[in-house]
Order: sequence, then structure tokens, then C-alpha cells
Amino acid sequence: MTFSRIASSAIAACMAIVPLAAASAATDKDNAPVTAKAPAAPPIAEKREHNYTHHGITISDPYHWLKDQSYPTVDDEDVLDYVKAENAWFETRMAPQQALTDTLFEEMKARIKEDDSTVPQKDGDWVYWSEFEEGAQYRKHYRRPVAGGDAVLMLDENQLAEGLEYFRLGAASVSKNGRFLAYSTDTNGSERYTARIKDLETGELLPDELTNLRGGLTWVANDTALVYGPSTEEWRTLEAKLHVIGTPVDADVTLYKEDDESFGVGTGLSAQEDWLIIATGDNETSEVRLVPAANPTAEPILVKPRSKGVEYAVDVRDGVLYVHTNDDHINFRLAKASLDKPGEWQTAIAGSDEFYLTGFELFKGFYVTEGRLNGLDQIQIRSYADPSKLTPIAFPEASYSTGLSNNPEYDVRKLRLSYQSMVTPASVYDYDIGSGQLELLKQQEIPSGYDPSLYTTARFEIEARDGTMVPVSVVMRKDRAPDKDGGAGPLHLYAYGAYGYAVPPGFSTSRLSLIDRGFAYAIAHIRGGDDLGRRWYLQGKMFERRNTFNDFVDVAKGLVEKGYTEKGKITASGGSAGGELMGAVINQAPELFGAVVAHVPFVDVVNTMLDESLPLTPGEWQEWGNPITDKEAFAYMLSYSPYDQVVAKDYPPLLVTAGLNDPRVTYWEPAKWVAKLRDVKTDSNELLLKTNMGAGHGGKSGRWNSLYEVAEEYAFILWQMGLAGKADKD
Repeated sequence: MTFSRIASSAIAACMAIVPLAAASAATDKDNAPVTAKAPAAPPIAEKREHNYTHHGITISDPYHWLKDQSYPTVDDEDVLDYVKAENAWFETRMAPQQALTDTLFEEMKARIKEDDSTVPQKDGDWVYWSEFEEGAQYRKHYRRPVAGGDAVLMLDENQLAEGLEYFRLGAASVSKNGRFLAYSTDTNGSERYTARIKDLETGELLPDELTNLRGGLTWVANDTALVYGPSTEEWRTLEAKLHVIGTPVDADVTLYKEDDESFGVGTGLSAQEDWLIIATGDNETSEVRLVPAANPTAEPILVKPRSKGVEYAVDVRDGVLYVHTNDDHINFRLAKASLDKPGEWQTAIAGSDEFYLTGFELFKGFYVTEGRLNGLDQIQIRSYADPSKLTPIAFPEASYSTGLSNNPEYDVRKLRLSYQSMVTPASVYDYDIGSGQLELLKQQEIPSGYDPSLYTTARFEIEARDGTMVPVSVVMRKDRAPDKDGGAGPLHLYAYGAYGYAVPPGFSTSRLSLIDRGFAYAIAHIRGGDDLGRRWYLQGKMFERRNTFNDFVDVAKGLVEKGYTEKGKITASGGSAGGELMGAVINQAPELFGAVVAHVPFVDVVNTMLDESLPLTPGEWQEWGNPITDKEAFAYMLSYSPYDQVVAKDYPPLLVTAGLNDPRVTYWEPAKWVAKLRDVKTDSNELLLKTNMGAGHGGKSGRWNSLYEVAEEYAFILWQMGLAGKADKD
């Protein structure tokens, strides 16, 4: 969590709610139900007749009852009994792997510096940073005066989390005068946050309390008020509200209210912090309003009315609007406008087929554009006087992930950057604008030892069935040996493939536990992400969704052809929309995979997209289609929905996770999917469902709890690949 007086990015045009890219929603062994003895067989969910008809097509859904009709309250005893029985079965089957799980956990933990801290960053009169103490699950957040003085503890997450099964810090924003800290917390994984305000001079909490909210906390009106986004009962953020410190919450003023329930509202400050930016949008359309930060109840300036399919984000410098938009090029352009004519945009940087412009950030003497060229991250320093004059920041590796980091101040001569690759640990740099030099401030320390020279990474393309070349990033040991049978070794394949999220070729200490046991680890940059530009994303959504699944299967086959692995020796994982990917590919090509892990998988696609009462559904129609009104969308969705396409055949070993409080992918999606698989699959392979009874989409909170879940996942993979006895690395 970055502590800054800027609550959220000023150029975020909309706050569209998307599932997390790689969520893990499992429980630890303490969450398992207490049983008199271990179950001898997996639970078999009862079938209860339930049919529905849309567009003349009747579908039988005998596991519909697993959706508790009182949701978001889950108190149906039949539902809870089934979920607990699946958890008991998980514990029973994983019990023999306990030693391996513990070994993996200790191994992964030994790679993490327990008493770690972030690189301090100046913001105004203070320098801010956070620390983990040895053994602690959560961070402590500190600051010290720039002029000199002792460190001051602002917030202790461990103290806030004491006695709680789940804790997550949400927004955190320090007032411009440095006196107040506004922060929000979630204590059950439902992502409905409660915000409090702390007086940093006295250490006392103010009586003000904002409940049931989402998004950022933005200081306005000379630090006398906060702008926040309350959540509706359906978990949608449709308002920007103003809370004046010390006044009743029921007196809060609505600054903007969105009428379209498919849109989400978010706020932030401009680069010079003189404008409040109120943005609303869905996954493909946005609209922005500006209000003076000193007078937030003034009449807002509408930058440009919404137009379907046009996305734009805005920042302001010295009365000039800078606009990031896809209005005339699929890969976006940067335009400028005046405040008195905010909708008349003049091109500053034209859109490009080669360069994908993903965003920009304004500073006093220069501005920065970010994007991707041939799928690789780019950071470019630009001149206000001549936008065509740019200075790209160069990095030595052929494949990497980089971007602007925490840069809270407007007037700077150095930029804080983040950098990593599949072999280079996470690194923090300062880039000197004048000299063009990069200064390494910190690189992730691995206490148990790490030698990057032992590993090799590669990036290449594999041809999909329609002729499209799909990028793949791979990392493995240079001395990777053949497996015990003399053939190619195992390979783990990961992807997401939705919402335009590009999976970065980054570093992972946990991943080493597979790689050091002979695995190659590959990331498939499949369509549905925006790795190769906006068109790459569009080719994996709506009526081109199956490209995403086909790309993953074809990459898996291509890796076999290239000799990286063999059929049946591929393990795979994905979460949320990536869990949908897992469900689709094992329906299409189950023989390729030796084990699959699907975290909080979005697998009951048709039923979820038909239920407009669910939190995400209206906002997701632009991503998947609206099966309620569109017969073609209904039929297409039905053709790939993993739950609906389960048939009687052999499936690979499968570990599925869920979160009872998950508002993004509701618990019954994985539960129904597993129930149906148990009923119809023809193999005797492992099928395990683990539901976290006290958390949501992101899994267990706390760094050690979440790490233990990764250890469980890897233990399952090694077990199913016949490597459970390989507790020690090579």
C-alpha cells in the first residue's frame, strides 16, 4: 500500500470491476470442518430438478440449489453441508502430502526476507515507507519528517488484524497538510470496506466512519472533506459522495450519481491536485467530469459525453486537458484540449499500429507515456514543447516487466520505476531525467540464496490454429535434465486471457520450487489480454472468446513440438476468468494436462450472465455479451461455458478453489462445476474442491497464510505428476 495524498490515479477513466488475474481462494487446514473420522469417498451432490428456457433453448441445471437463495447471506444448511463435505474430502486426500506441503512452505518462506521494507519516498514534508517485522503477517506503515526527526508509526496492520480470520487494507490516503490519514479495511473478504480517519498528530481516530464502500479516498476542500464511493447492495459503485469531516454521514452530499448500473464510478486528483476527476465507465465506454478540488460541490465540467466504445481518461496541467483515448485509433492516442472547450481534442501523439499507448503521467517539467512495443513494456519521457521528442528508458534484458512506481510529487527530477524479469528479482530504480542514468535502489533479497546465472528465459511465438502467432515467455534451469524416463520434463503453463490484462513476464520466488524440481514455467500471452495491443484484447472477447481457449491449447501443443515437455506432462493454472480458461481447455483437450488448478473459476458463465441481480453481471455484458436479450450471445456463451460443456469423458486431475464471501465469482460456480464433474466424468483422477469459509476472491490474507496456499497448490501438482516423493530440490 502506497501512502500518498493522491488517493487514486487521475487518469483512470473508469473503475470497471474485473475479476482478479491470479487469485487464490483456498483455506488452510485450520478451516477444515471437524469430523469424527475422515470420509471414505468424495461427496456426491444431490440432483434436484431445475430447468429454464431462454431463446427457445431449455437447459437442465440440477445443481442450481447450490446457490443459496438468501445470498449474499449463506445459511442454507444443505449448501453448507455440501461445501464442508468437499473441504473434508480435500483434507483427507491431501493429508498424505502434508510433509511435502510443509517442505514447500518452509522452502518458499526461506526465500522471503521477513524483516523487509519498501524504499522510502518523499511526498511533501514527509518521507513514507512500510515494513514487515520478522514473523509478521502484515505491514507497518511509517513516515519521518524530511527536515529530520524520528520515524512515526502511522498504521499497524497487524494490530488492526488482531483476532480476525481475514484482513485487508484497502485505500490509504494522507491529507495534503499531512495531518490526517484516511484508510479503509475489509475484514471478511467481501470487498465491502469501512473507512476511518486517524489524526496523525494525536494518534486518535476521529468518530467519522464510512461503511460499505469501495474504491479510493480522495482529500478535497483544503483537507476538510473526503470523496468516496459507496457500494450498493449489488456491490456496484454508482456514486461519488462528499463527506465533510466531523459531520453526520447521512448529511453527505452526492457529487455525481450514475444511472447506468453497468457503469462504475471512481475519483482521483489531477497532477497538480487542483481538480477532482470523477470518472464513470464500463469495460468499453467512459465519461469524465471535472470539479475544482477546493470547491467540490461546484457545477462539474463534463469533458465529453459518453459514446459507446469510446474510452478516455483525463488529467489537467496549467489549465490544459490531456486526454488518453481510443476515439480514432484502436491503440489509443494522446490529445489536448482547453478547459473552456474540453470536448474539442487536438492530437498530441497520434495512435500507432506498432506502439500501444497504455497511459501517461504529467509532471512539472516533462510527462511520461507508457505502453508496449512488440509486447514489451516501454517508458518514454516526453517534452511539453515538442511531444514528438521522446527519450525511451532502455533496459538490458530481452524480456521484462517495467513501469512507473510510486511518484507522488509533481515537481521532480527523478522518477521511481519498478523492474523485473523472469530471472531478475523485483527491483526499484530511480531514473535521473537530466543524466538519463538509472540508479538501483533495491532488489528483492532472497535470504536462502538465488543465483540468476543458473536460469534461462526465452520469449518466442507459437502459431495458433488460425495462423495467429502467440507470444510465450518461458523460464527454466539451464541444467534442466530429462525426466526419469529420459523424456522431456514437466512444464507448468499459466495464462489469464481476459479484460485486456497482460500477464507480465515477472519474477516469482515461489515458482522456483517447481523450476528447481525440473519444471519449465511458461506464460502464454493469449488473446483476451492486451499484450500485443488493443486488438489482441478484442480478439478474445464477445464473439471471439474461443480464440483465448484455442490459443492456450495450441501453445501447449507447440511447447510439446518444441521439445519443452510432452503430452500429459503439462500442468496448468489460472484464476477467475483464467479459471474459466482452465475449464474450457480441459473440455477441449484434457489429454494434454497432467494436473490443473482452477482458482475461483468463472465457469458457470451462462447462468451468471443471465442473472442481472448479481454484482458484476450488468457491467460484464460488454465483455461477454448479454444472453438475456441477444440470442446469438446466449448460444455462443453456451458453446464454451465450462459448466455447461462438461460431458462424460476422462478429465485430468483437478484442484478447484472457492471463497464463500467472494463477490466476484460466487462460491456456487466452482461448487456446481465440481458436482457435475463428479457425476459425469469417466476417470478416477483426483477432483478436489476447497472453499475458503472466511474470505473472498483473493484468498487468505496475511503473507504466510497466502504462501501456505501456494505450497498446497504445488504439492498437489507434484503429487499428481508422480513427483510427491521429490521433496528435495535438485
